[in-house]
Amino acid sequence: MNDFYEKVYETTRLIPPGRVTNYGAIARYLGTGLSARVVGWALNNSHQQEPFVPAHRVVNRNGLLTGKVHFHPPSAMQELLENEGIIVEDDAVVDFEKYFWDPMKELE
Repeated sequence: MNDFYEKVYETTRLIPPGRVTNYGAIARYLGTGLSARVVGWALNNSHQQEPFVPAHRVVNRNGLLTGKVHFHPPSAMQELLENEGIIVEDDAVVDFEKYFWDPMKELE
């Protein structure tokens, strides 16, 4: 499991500032399309990793900040995204498709 978590962290570190992806996109990129939930578990444990893992750039498939409960305080996820120019309203990324980063396309 640690090896998979490391692959999740490595992929997440490649997300450019001002862009977001979702758990499923990372899982598909890693060849395990049905393990989006495991990607989420990995990111829940990423806050102490070095180098830094920008887990705030990973949202659910609808652009919702479902992982915010794992940030301290929970508003930190939204604040980090807004600092990168992403607008968040009602815990959702506005224009999600515009900011979506698909590792399958971007890392070919």
